[in-house]
Amino acid sequence: MDFTSQDIALIDQALRIAIRTQQDESKADPYYEVLSKLQARADMALIAYTTDTMHDRGGFRFDYDDFPDHI
Repeated sequence: MDFTSQDIALIDQALRIAIRTQQDESKADPYYEVLSKLQARADMALIAYTTDTMHDRGGFRFDYDDFPDHI
């Protein structure tokens, strides 16, 4: 299942509301756990996206092994 950034933001907001409304701190623990997993996955996705876009060279791939050593 693919989530959009808007979906993730909405889930994040819902988890934070659920955490704030819990009277018993121990009942909020599952919400904290899911929120931390969600944030970790979002961070990993952002890093992967940033890495992919950094290496995007407009469809060209540079092979530095063929680059002359004397330059």
